[in-house]
Amino acid sequence: MKDAGIQQAHEYTRMKYGQEALNMKITVVGLGYVGLACATLLARKNKVVAIDLDQSKVQMVNARKSPIVDIELQNYFSDHNLNLSATSDTVEAYEGASYVVVATPTNFNVLTSAFDTSSVEAVIADVLQVNEAAVIVIKSTIPVGFVDSMRLKFNTDQIIFSPEFLREGRALYDNLHPSRIIVGEHSGQARIFANLLRESSLEKSVPVLFTGTKEAEAIKLFANTYLAMRVAFFNELDNLAISESLDSQQIIDGVCFDPRIGTHYNNPSFGYGGYCLPKDTKQLLFNFRQVPHSLIQAIIESNDIRKDFLTEQILLKKPMIVGVFRLEMKANSDNFRDSAILGIMNRLHESGVELIIHEPRLTEDTFDFARVVHDIDAFKAEADLIITNRNKNELLDVAEKVFTRDLYGED
Repeated sequence: MKDAGIQQAHEYTRMKYGQEALNMKITVVGLGYVGLACATLLARKNKVVAIDLDQSKVQMVNARKSPIVDIELQNYFSDHNLNLSATSDTVEAYEGASYVVVATPTNFNVLTSAFDTSSVEAVIADVLQVNEAAVIVIKSTIPVGFVDSMRLKFNTDQIIFSPEFLREGRALYDNLHPSRIIVGEHSGQARIFANLLRESSLEKSVPVLFTGTKEAEAIKLFANTYLAMRVAFFNELDNLAISESLDSQQIIDGVCFDPRIGTHYNNPSFGYGGYCLPKDTKQLLFNFRQVPHSLIQAIIESNDIRKDFLTEQILLKKPMIVGVFRLEMKANSDNFRDSAILGIMNRLHESGVELIIHEPRLTEDTFDFARVVHDIDAFKAEADLIITNRNKNELLDVAEKVFTRDLYGED
């Protein structure tokens, strides 16, 4: 949509639906990164009820403590007045809600090669049983064509999709300062929701795009696949540079000063990982499996090759004990899901290398096949070689032991 069209949509929503929006009850389902950030954003200017099956998360939110590690979330919970409450009761959550935002997990099922959308489907069924008038906005990442299938299954046009674009550890920041707002429908109910997001953000000139349902679903998958491709490209560049004893950073700097490429999202790593990029690339591959293409498959394969290559580089150093410093995928995150360093660990373990881990968020003494060493000084003393996806100041005194491909000190 052109700028004039965006402004027109804003004015239309403000004039026709503004007062209604101010009096709305909004329910957010799921208190993970997506749901908690969305609930907090909307609670700045609206009444929001969050619902989650995990009672500990519900209690923490009601006590204004963030159940996940996120700098802005912790700040907003302690220092801002939010019209936010949490519950595990479906009637309390859904009754009287104008909008229900679904942010439940859609993990990738390796047996079906597709997302497991059962949690989203269950929420839709529960909402419609309590409140048929509610507009259900799916924020969970879903396959292309999912909304259409749900509308048909439940015989309703009250289901829409609005993709989220956030980073683990900076989820609320990315909601407060959105790069764009996308809603997969051109209706009045879609315009209301877009306006709710925009008015709750700290950015008043956010690009707003209303699309078809399938286009919105595809945007999310293609966006994350492009990011995975960029990660894979610079990691493969790094592989080739290492193989020829070239300075990767000099090459990357020279390539990225081209403004068409840019000096962002170019830091080599142990591979792309985390919750979104691995599963979204695979889902996109599955969605278009009947259409001839090669790039998406190459991205996925490149990520596996990266882990194989770096494992070989580590093994060449012949370490007896490899220390794994932190399992997190991104800085300031408490999430280990599909972290790239786990893939390196698996390969080293299969090669017979003894592994120890230092991860402050682990309370147990073992993690899978590795010992957890809670004391960092003992950890550094015991490890022959320390691998870390992102370098940290805590390792400066043992820099000669550290193996990392972190060239720029950022995610």
